[in-house]
Amino acid sequence: MRSLRQPGRFLTLMLMLCLCAGLIALSVSGLLTPIEGLVAAPLNGLSGLFNRLSLSLNETFEELNNLGRLRERIAALEEQLARRQVESITLRESASDYVRLKNLLAYTSPLEDQEFLPADVIAVEQTGIARSIIINRGARDGIGIGMPVTTELGLVGRVIRVSANAAQVQLINDENSAVSSRLQATRAHGSIIGQASGVLRLTMVDLDEVIEQGDLVITSGLGGNFPPDIVVGQVTSVRQFEFELFQEAEVRSLLDFDTLELVLVITSFEPIDLTVFENVGAS
Repeated sequence: MRSLRQPGRFLTLMLMLCLCAGLIALSVSGLLTPIEGLVAAPLNGLSGLFNRLSLSLNETFEELNNLGRLRERIAALEEQLARRQVESITLRESASDYVRLKNLLAYTSPLEDQEFLPADVIAVEQTGIARSIIINRGARDGIGIGMPVTTELGLVGRVIRVSANAAQVQLINDENSAVSSRLQATRAHGSIIGQASGVLRLTMVDLDEVIEQGDLVITSGLGGNFPPDIVVGQVTSVRQFEFELFQEAEVRSLLDFDTLELVLVITSFEPIDLTVFENVGAS
């Protein structure tokens, strides 16, 4: 059986070799050129299709790689921008603090007879008739009840409660606040009273005194609760009523009590208690 199969295989091999030789000879002689063109046309189309598909896939993978790198770059830039924004905010706050401290220093420099302690406002209460702030200075820092609180723009109020490391300051626009004051121009005396609306009212001014819009109101020092000559505000309007014994005026503080951040406590001022003299007079 093996001997019969081997001549068949050999014959097949010889036929295949002859066929290949014949095809090569025909191709060299050019007789197969039309057939080769017909066969090559669809093959060239397929080859071109595969080439375009390969290029498209390469471009897609390249775009995906570029997109990944672009996203990484965007994330890095966003992180850098966030850091720059934080740095910018910090610098702006530092510059703002510097300006405020510079203004306070300019205010305190001429007042060599007074001692001041700067304090940060850590809480604000501006609801109803109670108007006050909390500062981050207390008994450990030498803060005592009755000490005046001010800024370079004018009087803020006075300390009414003290803890070890904080103090509550009653604002001058509190309804229970009263500040003995006078007009800077005419030296006419009166009292600044806080109103429920948050504005200031100058009361108890004699009818024969002249009050002009724009007049500056300062502390008088009477009563011993505040040192004299601290700016309280500016007259915005004058009110006179028939048969009244005194005239009044609306006063606008130069401060914005809602945006207070840094204040000065006058630690060298000690309020004077005049009640002992009232008791002597009553006896």
